[in-house]
Amino acid sequence: MNDASPAPRRVRVRAPELVGEGGWLNTGGKELTLAELRGKCVVVDFWTFCCINCLHVLDELRELEEKHRDTLVIIGVHSPKFVHEAEHAAVVDAVERYGVEHPVLDDPKLATWKQYAVRAWPTLVVIDPEGYVVAQHAGEGHAHAIERLVEELEAEHAAKGTLRRGDGPYVAPEPAPTVLRFPGKALLLPGGTFLVSDTTRHQLVELAEDGESVVRRIGSGTRGLVDGPADTAAFSEPQGLALLEDGAVVVADTVNHALRRLDLASGEVTTLAGTGRQWWQGTPTSGPAREVDLSSPWDVAVFGGRVWIAMAGVHQLWTYDPADGTVAVAAGTTNEGLVDGPGVEAWFAQPSGLEAAGDRLWLADAETSALRWVDLDGAVHTAVGTGLFDFGHRDGDAGQALLQHPLGVTALPDGSVAVSDTYNNALRRYDPATGEVTTLATDLREPSDAVLVGDDIVVVESAGHRLTRLRLPEEAVKVSSVAHRTQRAATEVAPGKLELDVIFQAPSGQKLDTRYGPSTRLLVSSTPPELLAGGAGAGTDLSRVLELNPDVTEGVLHVSAMAASCDDDPANEYPACHVHQQDWGVPVRITADGAVRLPLVLAGMDG
Repeated sequence: MNDASPAPRRVRVRAPELVGEGGWLNTGGKELTLAELRGKCVVVDFWTFCCINCLHVLDELRELEEKHRDTLVIIGVHSPKFVHEAEHAAVVDAVERYGVEHPVLDDPKLATWKQYAVRAWPTLVVIDPEGYVVAQHAGEGHAHAIERLVEELEAEHAAKGTLRRGDGPYVAPEPAPTVLRFPGKALLLPGGTFLVSDTTRHQLVELAEDGESVVRRIGSGTRGLVDGPADTAAFSEPQGLALLEDGAVVVADTVNHALRRLDLASGEVTTLAGTGRQWWQGTPTSGPAREVDLSSPWDVAVFGGRVWIAMAGVHQLWTYDPADGTVAVAAGTTNEGLVDGPGVEAWFAQPSGLEAAGDRLWLADAETSALRWVDLDGAVHTAVGTGLFDFGHRDGDAGQALLQHPLGVTALPDGSVAVSDTYNNALRRYDPATGEVTTLATDLREPSDAVLVGDDIVVVESAGHRLTRLRLPEEAVKVSSVAHRTQRAATEVAPGKLELDVIFQAPSGQKLDTRYGPSTRLLVSSTPPELLAGGAGAGTDLSRVLELNPDVTEGVLHVSAMAASCDDDPANEYPACHVHQQDWGVPVRITADGAVRLPLVLAGMDG
């Protein structure tokens, strides 16, 4: 369906209750019900903390949340993908880590997810002050449409007398007095001290050789994008760090979508790349670094004379050239998945850790739970990992070994690499010479990076809020093998023809942007590839007939959709335009009496 005309009025649907075995966070211990929220506009945000698109939506909603604080309540429903994300303590950590300032329901068994028929992270559902669902949006880029709808609901229900103003149910937790708070990455400086990205406090911290004593802090500690001296400069959830040839440090300033430069001698911070705006499809992918948008750069490493950037937000690797001050895409198509080959054809899924070692650039590809590498010719290879939906803790031959959402990789003296296996709370080792994966250490709290210091390895325990020094063991730790697949129930579909229908309804006051050709894009693939006998590939129509192979009993359909809309006002010479995009991974099971149509909502109005 691809229709920009107003949607017909439908029978109103009462919003299902919000239930989850994990209980509520950010409410002061209070259990919330929809009845208690009556009179408020409610936005329910289905998210999971591994998902970069979900983190983008959290940032998109901040301004809306502040502007309409007396009439709007945002409720996060945490719906896990990985096993680790179903652990309540991990959800508590994530809510603080990402600065979530609204109530969150921990739904480890996806009870509310199923009640709302959600199929993708992130999904936003709007509920009116009388408790009825009025809109649903999948993916990111919908904040403008939701704000307009909220304003319409405010006016409508104020006139009806059904709008209730006043404070919402959010109760801020007590801050914890630790030296670091969810540190992301660390860098060993030439003098033997450590520079650490203190992510949740929006600072960089230099620690003494003991890894505990604070030498200095860089950054005001207030979220922002401000250049200047150490005490007034501002970051927003910084992550990766790398030493430049001139002795300065380049910083992946993740939520600012920028690269920053720290002069170690003076503490001065300047911006090297990025505009502060998030990159969207259709905007430039190369050019002067300060004029090109970036998207959630998560780590950086110097390789082949350039700074390589793990561009987690668009599933690519970019480079920054210090010599001429330009950026460019180096590998990745923006499609999310695990595909090796030449850089221009490779697929990644939230690359989050980089380490240069000789003729290889190692990378931790978080969402595919994979360890991968790039050679000097720019080709991409996979050492460990099979795809988006297989993960666990299994040692042995690399072809069978499993990781779970790793965020960091560290080169070891013998040519092997250590992997910060974040969601397994472990440090793993891959040896290219033998093709074997072993476990170096367990019981670490969400390790996100590690650095070598002599015969020791210093691990960033992100959820432990500390650096932990370990002696590199001569023998690997033995653990029991565990393997997992995604928890979501499979959709039963019939063999043969399946009608895929991505539903997009242009938001109120907007129309599809067709000035430069088709305004929509649809890309379809599958795991295993044999699942699709027909219908794979790219196109501009949001509806497509797929041909399912009856000899393949189950698999995953990967669907990526994008639509562009602009303000529909003939008097406006320069209308504001917006991009709506989402990736779905839909587990399917082939059954004789299964569905013959698969609808996926990119943006739809129920009101």
